Amino acid sequence: MVGAGHNGLVAACYLARAGLDVEVVEADTVIGGAVSTVERWPGVRVDRGSSIHVMVRHTGIAEDLRLDELGLVYDDVEPWGVLPHPDAPLRLSSDLDATCASIEASCGAHDAAAYRDFIAEWTPRMRWFLDVASRPPTASWLGRRGVSLMRRAGKPADVVRGFVEPAEAMLARRFDDERLRGALGWWAAQSGPPPHAVGTAPMAGTAALLHLKRPGRPRGGSGRLSEALAARLVSYGATIRTGDAVTGIEPRTGSVSAVVTRSGERIASRAVLAACHVTDAARLVGDDVARRAVRIGDGIGMVMRVLADRLPAYRVDVPGVHTAMQLLVESPDQLRAAYGDFLRGEASREPPLIVMTPTADDPTLAPAGKHVVSVWAQWHPRHLRGADWDSERERVGDALLAAVDRWAPGFSSGVVQRFVQTPLDLERELGLHGGNVMHVETELDSLFGLRPLPGWSTYRTPHAGLYVCGASTHPGGGVWGASGRSAAAVIRRDLGRRR
Repeated sequence: MVGAGHNGLVAACYLARAGLDVEVVEADTVIGGAVSTVERWPGVRVDRGSSIHVMVRHTGIAEDLRLDELGLVYDDVEPWGVLPHPDAPLRLSSDLDATCASIEASCGAHDAAAYRDFIAEWTPRMRWFLDVASRPPTASWLGRRGVSLMRRAGKPADVVRGFVEPAEAMLARRFDDERLRGALGWWAAQSGPPPHAVGTAPMAGTAALLHLKRPGRPRGGSGRLSEALAARLVSYGATIRTGDAVTGIEPRTGSVSAVVTRSGERIASRAVLAACHVTDAARLVGDDVARRAVRIGDGIGMVMRVLADRLPAYRVDVPGVHTAMQLLVESPDQLRAAYGDFLRGEASREPPLIVMTPTADDPTLAPAGKHVVSVWAQWHPRHLRGADWDSERERVGDALLAAVDRWAPGFSSGVVQRFVQTPLDLERELGLHGGNVMHVETELDSLFGLRPLPGWSTYRTPHAGLYVCGASTHPGGGVWGASGRSAAAVIRRDLGRRR
C-alpha cells in the first residue's frame, strides 16, 4: 500500500483483518497525512490538518475496529457552531430545538421555522448520501439508490433542483437574516466551491448531519484516529514502513504487481492500493494522460496555528463558544468578496474565518495556562499574482490575527507562538497538491462516478493490479474513512475471483 493517510490505514485494517499480508509504505515520518498531530512547540501538540471529525462518526468504522481499545476517545463538539455576532449571536446545537430557539431569539420566528423545515427536508437526503457513500459509485448502485430517494424524499423535480441549486440561492430563498445566511453559507463553503456555485446546496444541507450525530474532537489531537488505526493494523500482523517513499508502481504482470521504494527495494504483491493523491498514483504508474486530466484547482485556504496565553474573548458571550467551531463571518457578501480576491490571485482582504480552540476542552494539548488556537481562512490561492507565499506568509498571518481581533479585541496580544500554513506549506508538508485539502475539486464534474476520473472512480484503475482510495476518490475529502473501507472490499472481491 502506498501512503498511510487515514483512508489508507482504514483499508489496510480491513484487508489485514481478512487475512491478507499487508505492508504500508509511507514517505513521511509521521503517519496519518492530514489527519495527524505533532509537537509543534515543546510540550504542545498541534494538528497538521483536520481538527474536528464529522463524517467518520457516521460510518461506524471506529466501533467496528474497536479503536477505543487503542486509546481513541472522542469529545463531542457541542454546540457544533457559534456565530459570536454582537447583534445576532447564534448557537448551533446538535439539539434541533435548541438551535431553533437561538435562531428565533436573534433572527425571528420566521427564520427559526424555516430552519426546522430546512433540516426536515435535508435529513432524508443526507441519509441517502451516507448510504451512497458506503459503496463504490457504480451506475447500478447510484441508480437503485436514486430511485429509492425519489420515492421517499418528495417530488423528483424538487429533489433534483435541491441537489444542483447554489447554496446561496437556496439559503436566500429560505431565510431573511443575512447573518444566518452567512453562517450557513460559510459552513457550506468548507468543501471548497463558493456558495454561489451551482451544485453547492447539498453542502449546506450537510448541516442536517450535525443534528443526527455530534461532531467529535479526538482527545490528544486529530492524529489520535490515525495512531489508533495504525495500532490496530499492527495488531493484525501488518507492517508500516515510514520515511521510505514509493518511487514507482509496476502494474500486474501475470499475478504479481510491485512497488519500488526510494531505498531501492522492490516489493511484489498481488495488488497495490495507492492511498496517496491520485495524481501521484498516476505519476508513479507512468500514466501522464490521467495525471493531467485530474482537476485539482488552485488551493482552497490556509490555516494559522497559534499558541496563546488566553482564549479569544468575543464581544458577546455565547455558551459553549470555545467548544464549538467559531464561525466569524459577517454576511454572504463577505463570502463573495473573499472568493473574488481568490479569483484575482490575491489573499482575502477581509477573510471569513473558522476559529477552533481545542484546549478549552482538552488540556492534554498544551501546558497549563496556554491554549492552542487554529484560524482557518478561505479562500487563498496556491498561486499568488505577482508574489509568492514564502515572502507573503507573515504579512497574511498578521492579517488573519487582525481579523480575529475585530471579533475578539486584544486576542493577538496574547499570542506566544504562531505557525502559518499557507497553501504552499500544505502542499510541501502534507502533499496536498495545489494546496487543495480535498485533493480534487469538489464540483459536479468530479463527484460520484466522475471522481477523480471516469475509469478510476470505483477504486479500480485502468492499470491491472492498481487500486486507489483517499480524498481523491468517492465520497471525497474530509475525515471519512469510507473510501478506504470500500476500496478494501473491492480488492478482497477481486482477489477472491482471481483465486
